[in-house]
Amino acid sequence: MRYINNRAHFTIAEIQREFKISRATAIRDINEIQAMGFPLTTELGRGGGYHVLQNQYLPAVRFTPEELKAIFISFIASKNSQLPYLHNRRSITEKLISIASQTQQDELIELNNILLFENTNPANPNLLELDDAAPAELNQLISLAVRDKHLRLTYELSPDWPQLMDVFLLHIFNSNAQWLVEVYDFDTDEFRYLPVEMLRDSAISEQKMKRTEHEILSKKRLGARESNLVVKLDTTGIQRFKRMHPPGIILSLTGMFQSSGIFSVQLDVTDVEALAYYADWLLFLGKGIQFERIPDKLRVILEERLANLEFS
Repeated sequence: MRYINNRAHFTIAEIQREFKISRATAIRDINEIQAMGFPLTTELGRGGGYHVLQNQYLPAVRFTPEELKAIFISFIASKNSQLPYLHNRRSITEKLISIASQTQQDELIELNNILLFENTNPANPNLLELDDAAPAELNQLISLAVRDKHLRLTYELSPDWPQLMDVFLLHIFNSNAQWLVEVYDFDTDEFRYLPVEMLRDSAISEQKMKRTEHEILSKKRLGARESNLVVKLDTTGIQRFKRMHPPGIILSLTGMFQSSGIFSVQLDVTDVEALAYYADWLLFLGKGIQFERIPDKLRVILEERLANLEFS
């Protein structure tokens, strides 16, 4: 990009000679640069080539040593995290290193050797396990959602039972090492959390939305206000919440220095399995939790669990 930015006009042949690459590679690289928004125009015929639009030269990007380290460390921290567009990681890292001075490059390489984050392999920090790649459908889902959040999804809970869904996408998030999508299901009039790995053939929906986006968000806010489980957490509870929590729960940090927090959930009190799961999870959060609101059935289960623990 720096080569192009320093020229008003260039040809494919010049790119081939400069970087010692094939014509196909040169064309592919230029197409990628154009897709990034670089202001290029094409002129065909003898004497043609590529032109950088007048007065639209991109300024050279300059990072301080601290900024470059911050960006590089964020890449190290994202290893083994099931990220989308994982195949681009290597090329982006190489570009970051290429804009650094020799001293900065040495420091970045040393940082890569020193820093280890959760889920990395100490024996080989650069190793990406086979299960580190995000679900195949995730990239497609993200690409669609930035254009239109009214989607048609095929939810394949089992290979022989695909379910076609007309949904409005609210969020895509990673929880407990699993990618999930939060959607409003127009057919069931419910909010659902679906594992991305079970989605197939995502596409923009051709149906008319039965509710507007404003109506959907208002319904979600109303549901949050009617939550029947409201829990306050201390520092220990916050740390354990971050380690493990059911999908879709949002923790609000309330205390000074993030020392306390609160979350709310609308539980189905007729779902015995869900109540048992939440009882075990709430006990995991520690003794410092406080209940502002709790369903009676869940309270009974918790008291039984605590009595068994004291007895044992």
